[in-house]
Amino acid sequence: MIRIGLADDHPVVRAGLRAMLSGDPDLDMIGEAVTPDDAVALATDLTPDVVLMDLQFGTDQTGADATRRIRALPNPPAVLVLTNYDTDSDILDAVEAGASGYLLKDAPPEELIAAIHAAASGETALAPAIAGRLLARMRSPQPSLSARETEVLRLVADGATNNEIAAQLHISDATVKSHLVHIYTKLDVPSRTAAVATARDTGLLR
Repeated sequence: MIRIGLADDHPVVRAGLRAMLSGDPDLDMIGEAVTPDDAVALATDLTPDVVLMDLQFGTDQTGADATRRIRALPNPPAVLVLTNYDTDSDILDAVEAGASGYLLKDAPPEELIAAIHAAASGETALAPAIAGRLLARMRSPQPSLSARETEVLRLVADGATNNEIAAQLHISDATVKSHLVHIYTKLDVPSRTAAVATARDTGLLR
């Protein structure tokens, strides 16, 4: 029997997954979480074999953050990301955090069930489209931004000024400008607008 924990903040999604997985006698849904902190607590207290993890919870923490914390536990469960988001940055964040697999929520039920069995057996389970994109990225590496540079660029994309970015991230204006120079250099662009457009085109920003 594979013991499963489910972390997703949408009740309809949780209900749908419960119903879908109840058809497999080898799967047992033992607990649910609605925030990243809840997911870590679930993994700690209930010791599932696999945690199905959404990426976005409408909180400061993401599913990738929770995955990193769960995988740092003693004898951690496998984490299988199940999300609507498929940008390169989302995929890489999840894989780097230690996720055993990455599937989209529109995956066929049999694909999800097979992925859960694979993750529980210690195998990697990537949706074919995701695997193809990771291979393509490895063969033709894209520019990468640090976590802080990504934060800065995300705020730029939201329309924040340098002063507003500095205040929100508790850094100086000069540091913001330094980050922007590094971003422009890495992306080979001349402006804020071009940096945001390029980052979105290459999957660095959603």
